[in-house]
Amino acid sequence: MHWEPIDKTAQERAEANLTAYDMAYQGFGWDAARAALDGLPGGGVNIAHEAVDRHLGTPLADVPALRWLAAAGGVTTVTYAELATRSNRFANVLRDAGVRRGDRVCLLLGRTPELFVACLGAWKAGCVVVPLFSAFGPEPVRQRLEISGATTLITTADQYRRKVAPNRAALPALRHVLLTDVGLDDPPLDDTAALPPAMAAASDEFPIVRTGPEDPALLHFTSGTTGMPKGAVHVHGAVLAHRVSAHYALDLRPGDIFWCTADPGWVTGMTYGVIAPLTLGVTLISDEAEFDARRWYDILTAERVSVWYTAPTALRMLMRRGDELPPGTDLSCLRFVASVGEPLNPEAVVWGKRVLGHAVHDNWWQTETGAIMIANLAAEQIRPGSMGRPLPGITATILRRGPDGRAAVQDGAVDYAADDEVGELALRAGWPSMFRGYWNETAKYARAFADGWYLSGDLARRDRDGYFWFVGRADDVIKSAGHLIGPFEVESVLMAHPAVAEAGVIGTPDPVAGELVKAFVQLRPGHEPTEELHDDIIAFGRRQLGAVAPKQLVFTDALPHTRSGKVMRRLLKARDRGLPEGDVSTLENAGDHR
Repeated sequence: MHWEPIDKTAQERAEANLTAYDMAYQGFGWDAARAALDGLPGGGVNIAHEAVDRHLGTPLADVPALRWLAAAGGVTTVTYAELATRSNRFANVLRDAGVRRGDRVCLLLGRTPELFVACLGAWKAGCVVVPLFSAFGPEPVRQRLEISGATTLITTADQYRRKVAPNRAALPALRHVLLTDVGLDDPPLDDTAALPPAMAAASDEFPIVRTGPEDPALLHFTSGTTGMPKGAVHVHGAVLAHRVSAHYALDLRPGDIFWCTADPGWVTGMTYGVIAPLTLGVTLISDEAEFDARRWYDILTAERVSVWYTAPTALRMLMRRGDELPPGTDLSCLRFVASVGEPLNPEAVVWGKRVLGHAVHDNWWQTETGAIMIANLAAEQIRPGSMGRPLPGITATILRRGPDGRAAVQDGAVDYAADDEVGELALRAGWPSMFRGYWNETAKYARAFADGWYLSGDLARRDRDGYFWFVGRADDVIKSAGHLIGPFEVESVLMAHPAVAEAGVIGTPDPVAGELVKAFVQLRPGHEPTEELHDDIIAFGRRQLGAVAPKQLVFTDALPHTRSGKVMRRLLKARDRGLPEGDVSTLENAGDHR
């Protein structure tokens, strides 16, 4: 389908943080950008200092850094000064317990104030923060604790009882378990400590451990197709890319009320749900509750959210409600809407403009990149379906792939694709938030690079104007009768059908064509999975896509998603073919058995 570009108004262009893309891109340099960092007294850089302590002694000290919305109701407000004090106390708790610089501190917490305090305090103590999804089951938790060699775990009593205690004997490195919801008078749990009384007794003062830009700060686990999860190592110097990307790609500035709906166990929830906004003096909204359409509209209204960063899956769930906003909804404070987690179908971009008053801005990045790399910007034209253009400081290209599926290298140099040619999306190595390794997997890290380029594993194309368009993960692309078919393109077209809420597309084996396109479709409320509707959607796909349209279509009540919102095509394919499902630890609602 053809989607018309969405141009920005003169006011939108004038008020954006980045008003002249070409000039900013050509004139940008990371060395000059480092002047925006405050730096530690005497030298060095520390994420917690840049996020919180740098604001002490300024008017921002008394500004709310966090407004936490409890699931049961009620709001807790924490200022920058209070967040600095609480994180100092937590750092003292770690030091007094014998936790030292470089120790891995795992956070098995949901969206709570304790999470913010713990990660900031751990960075102040020079520790490496390892965020975990609070919905993980016992085995994924054990794997990550074991692989990281974590000495310390911050969690709740319930999480500990169900997910850690059964495996504690198999985790000899785990010396400290601090429970956030247990007091001195509560029944003791084996070999754990109560965090609240320890915090109350700790000093408000803590000299931040002097960390440098290359000192490890974060260990983010990401799941592969099979086997054990791998941990991407990020450093304190990454905070520069966090700050710059939030300023440009999310258009954030002091005074904004910012809501990132991502779980803190995911890289987005840590980078843009904690670090980046705080470095810019923004007030963060953190909601403890799970998705509820009416609650979300109420939050946007009551909290006067100005910038909203959410997942395509959440937007599609809101779209199912139709174009009518709930009574009392007021989005007049909303200035910018962005999406993350998976490619954004064009219909959602246009729906945002029509219903929310703002087109939704897609962007692209990965756990390994540590920050947004490519984005649709506030002052720039949006081409629905495109990821946008590279941010200043980021060099992106499309590489041809050889018969082995790796980037093609000729005479020691990579082979670059032409405009509109599908190839592997690659980034010139060296940006500040680039991961510095896979934890204890040196060879796997080396395979992620070729001739100075980071190989993303994503297939994409670049048009003649420099806009990038996602095609699919290399493993997801369907090869049918000589065609290379990107599942995202097919899914986007199917979701333009008025009866389709969401679609997942895979290739299924065929003796003649190699693979046939097969679609799994979830319907909007009010539509029944009839044979007539099946044929109508198939015909709709053929009209829009021609030869690459789905040949098979199956109705489903739900599609498997990761907790970051991605449709797990790999899982659809495994189930369709009766193959082993592999690592499903990041599957939404998987493994959290009560």
